[in-house]
Amino acid sequence: MLGGAAGCKSDTGSGKGDAASGGTGSGAKAGAALAAVDSLAVKGRAPKTGYDRARFGSPWADTDSNGCGTRDDILKRDLDGVRFRGGDCTVVSGRLAPDPYTGKDVTFTRGRSRVDIDHVVALSDAWQKGAGKWSPSKRIALANDPLNLLAVDAGPNRGKGDGDTATWLPANKPYRCAYVARQVAVKKKYGLWVTGAERDAMRRVLSRCPQEKLPGGGSPTEAPGRFRAR
Repeated sequence: MLGGAAGCKSDTGSGKGDAASGGTGSGAKAGAALAAVDSLAVKGRAPKTGYDRARFGSPWADTDSNGCGTRDDILKRDLDGVRFRGGDCTVVSGRLAPDPYTGKDVTFTRGRSRVDIDHVVALSDAWQKGAGKWSPSKRIALANDPLNLLAVDAGPNRGKGDGDTATWLPANKPYRCAYVARQVAVKKKYGLWVTGAERDAMRRVLSRCPQEKLPGGGSPTEAPGRFRAR
C-alpha cells in the first residue's frame, strides 16, 4: 500500500522540480500540460442552481470495488508511516510529508484529523462547467477519481472552497505547476470547460514550467451501475 504513496510523491516531486527551475527558455517547447490547456473548451460559468453534494453520490464510495472507501484509498496513497485498524483499509494515523499546499508536514490522526481529501477540481466548480448536465454515474466517477483527489492540510483546503486556477492557488509556489497540471488533466479527461480567466491563469502558471507533464490514470469516467446519486 505504501508503494502507492511513493508513486504519488513522485508526481508532486516532478511538479516541484519543474516549477523551481523556472522560466520558459529560448528553446523550450510546450510540455504536455501547457499544450493541453488549449484543448479545453472556453465558456462562461453556468449558474450554481441545483448544485448539491448529493448529486455526486455518497461521499467516498468504493467505486473501484477494492473493499475500501475512496477516502482511505487516498490516505494510503498519500501519507507516510500509515497505520491501520482491523486490516489494511481503515487508516488511523500517518503523516503528510509534506503537505503539497503548504510545504509543511502535517500529522493525520483519525477522529481529530488536520488532513482533508481535496477535490482538485472542486465539485461545485465542475457543476458550473459541465457536470450539471451529466449522468449521475459520471458525477460519481469524478467525485471518487484518484486523479482528482489529494490528501492536503485541512486549513488551506477549506479556504480554497470551489476556487479554480484563476481564483485560488496553493501557497506552496513550487507545487503550483503540478497542481494546475492536475486540474487541466481532470478537466480534459471529463470534458469540463474553463472560463477565459481560468485558461489564462493556467497558461500563466504552466508557462513557468513548460515541460510539466499531464498526469494520467485514475478511474473510468463512469461509476459502476450499483451506485446512485440524487
